[in-house]
Amino acid sequence: MESADAWPITVEPAPDMDLLSFRDLVWREGMEQYRDLPWRRTRDPYAIWVSEVMLQQTQVSRVDGRWQRWLGRFGTVEDLAHANTADVLEEWQGMGYNRRALALQRAAQTIVELPDGFPVDEKELQALPGIGPATAAGIRAFAFGLPSTYLETNVRTVFLHHLYPQEDGVPDKRLIPLVRAACPTDDPRGWYYALLDYGAWLKRTVPNPSRRSRGHVRQSGFEGSHRQKRAQVVRLLLGARPGGVTPRQVALGIGTDEQSALGLLDELASEGFCTRNGNVWQV
Repeated sequence: MESADAWPITVEPAPDMDLLSFRDLVWREGMEQYRDLPWRRTRDPYAIWVSEVMLQQTQVSRVDGRWQRWLGRFGTVEDLAHANTADVLEEWQGMGYNRRALALQRAAQTIVELPDGFPVDEKELQALPGIGPATAAGIRAFAFGLPSTYLETNVRTVFLHHLYPQEDGVPDKRLIPLVRAACPTDDPRGWYYALLDYGAWLKRTVPNPSRRSRGHVRQSGFEGSHRQKRAQVVRLLLGARPGGVTPRQVALGIGTDEQSALGLLDELASEGFCTRNGNVWQV
């Protein structure tokens, strides 16, 4: 575990505001905009991890309710690790990006085999399937109260709005040292809640500052996309349980040709969504 005392507190300042003034502003605005969200009422790293994954590119209003339902079905990391994969995918339907559900279960299966239980170390967390820097930082800050470099869209919004108000194309490599330096050692959990809530408010009230990030990419349309077709095939597979589907059935179900349906099924099978038995694919 990293020592909080070793956390750096100095960094080359951004051009438009010193870090201490920035901290004071965020604390003040964060208190004004605080949201009492259900996943903020726990320090269970598993429950917080699930919330972090669900909140990726998904509105808070959609996650509230689905998070509780997930935990009602897979209440512990052990429950998720030992669940039927089809049940995991079924529970994830409507949340988008089915890969995330598979990654959650694969990571859970790794965690239950670890001698020390749920990882705390940043590198150990990021070694798990589907856990990147932001998710690892969120788990560390919200579950364990450890200083973290938690850079997600609402946090990015606040830093860009106040520290780089006139610049476009600001890369994350310029923000990361500032995010790291601004994080207090005594209350990273509260600090990032303040940033998240203030950032969410800013995005509703000013032209979205996160669009000035170099990494900002407008999400491609879902309708008619390859991603939509994959999601449709997963639903067909789940609906066919305990049996399976053939390429012809998939072609008819999603309105494509058999060769394209076969490609989709093989693609999903290669990623662990389903298995092939002759000319039938099952989840």
